Amino acid sequence: MKILVLGLDCAAPELLLGYEDLPNIRRLMEVGCYGRLESVIPPITVPAWMCLSTSQDPGSLGVYGFRNRTDHSYSGLGIASSRSITEPAIWDYLAREGKKSIIVGVPPGYPPRKINGIAVSCFLTPDTDKNVFTHPPEVSDEIRQLVGHYPVDAAGFRTEDKAWLRDAILAMSRTQFQVVRHLIENKEWDYFHFVDIGLDRIHHGFWKYHDPQHVLHEPNSPYRSTVHDYYRHLDVEIGKVLELLTDDTVVLLVSDHGAQRLDGGFCVNEWLVREGLLVLKSYPKEVTPFAKLDVDWEKTRVWSEGGYYARVFFNVKGREPNGTIEPAEYDSFFETMRQKFEATVDRDGKPLGTLVFRPEQIYKKVKNVAPDMIVHFGALYWRSIGGVGYPTIHVLENDTGPDDCNHAQFGAFVLASSNNPLRGEIEGARLLDIAPTLMELGGYEIPEAMQGRSLVAGTSASDSGYAPDEETTIRDRLSGLGYIG
Repeated sequence: MKILVLGLDCAAPELLLGYEDLPNIRRLMEVGCYGRLESVIPPITVPAWMCLSTSQDPGSLGVYGFRNRTDHSYSGLGIASSRSITEPAIWDYLAREGKKSIIVGVPPGYPPRKINGIAVSCFLTPDTDKNVFTHPPEVSDEIRQLVGHYPVDAAGFRTEDKAWLRDAILAMSRTQFQVVRHLIENKEWDYFHFVDIGLDRIHHGFWKYHDPQHVLHEPNSPYRSTVHDYYRHLDVEIGKVLELLTDDTVVLLVSDHGAQRLDGGFCVNEWLVREGLLVLKSYPKEVTPFAKLDVDWEKTRVWSEGGYYARVFFNVKGREPNGTIEPAEYDSFFETMRQKFEATVDRDGKPLGTLVFRPEQIYKKVKNVAPDMIVHFGALYWRSIGGVGYPTIHVLENDTGPDDCNHAQFGAFVLASSNNPLRGEIEGARLLDIAPTLMELGGYEIPEAMQGRSLVAGTSASDSGYAPDEETTIRDRLSGLGYIG
């Protein structure tokens, strides 16, 4: 069986599985199985897509977000790239059996991975007009000849120019799907994995118009249907892809995490300063990013990197250059900080419901330099703000520009294939279960290193559970989707 994965970054299960006017997606749901998909902690594009592809948790990959500490210094932060991932992905396992793969836009995908097949890099590509963004390199020129400029992101998507943003995201997605169809039709592949980043950008840019519960909701905005419209756009593009497939193809629609409203930002380093845990030699006169603060490291005990969640680091003696926390005090200090974070409140003084995680307790392994704590403010209804100089702890705006939503812990999936014994809604599926499920449906042995479980394990592909007349009905539907000629 061939395997096709259409990744919809940030797709919310209540929308992807709930909208009735998505005929192609609904047909896949009717002939297969679907449900909510529990993401990893943290539910962030990097590393979530590679957690899906490797069936390894973030600790085992040693990648905890877009930026990671490269050492125990105070300034050693590096941006994740394709080279940050050293664990084998599903396409690597298939390559060992001589199978070819095509991966398009799977983050982190730059520099393009040297795989047995074709790799097109992701939105982390600096410039597709100047950089080689594919493996093999000549495919870059082939794509340029096909579409001209190949967009990997809507540059500057945190903007108030919503008309431009909507049009730029749609144009990007249409161009990428054009390339996807070209590769499906004209290149050899056994495994194909594409990630549409546009949906994530639509959610971040337009969620407040879509969600009546959003603190900044604008019910009469001309952009009130933009989110829904983009799902309809995706359904059309998915339909065009399905027309190109044969009956020996496993089809998966999947998101790396979900989406939910953003109630505000919690200024974590501002809070740590006021708590006396982060000490500055001089307080800034204006809002200042953490990297530019004049920190007194000999008195500082804790600091944080902001983002969708907080990566909190302790200043430990013998580990950091000017550590202040005795190693013997580490566990008790962790518990003290856990209680402090869990006691955080919103702008009205009500408990945020903040979640605190210790990497050693949630990951099978902990590689590289992990945060000492992972903090989800308000269960991710609040974003972590890393700068200092704010007059309050709570702000409405993101520190990097307008942002309407945060990531949610649950994404979604729809899985359909002629040999899939599962149908209807499935509960309990996890992001790490995807790779072993695809391996089993594709007819491959599941590698022992994979941490997830196959969703079809213990079921019989030959005994589908269909009565003869039911199987005829489903075969007709599959034929209508182009799976059976």
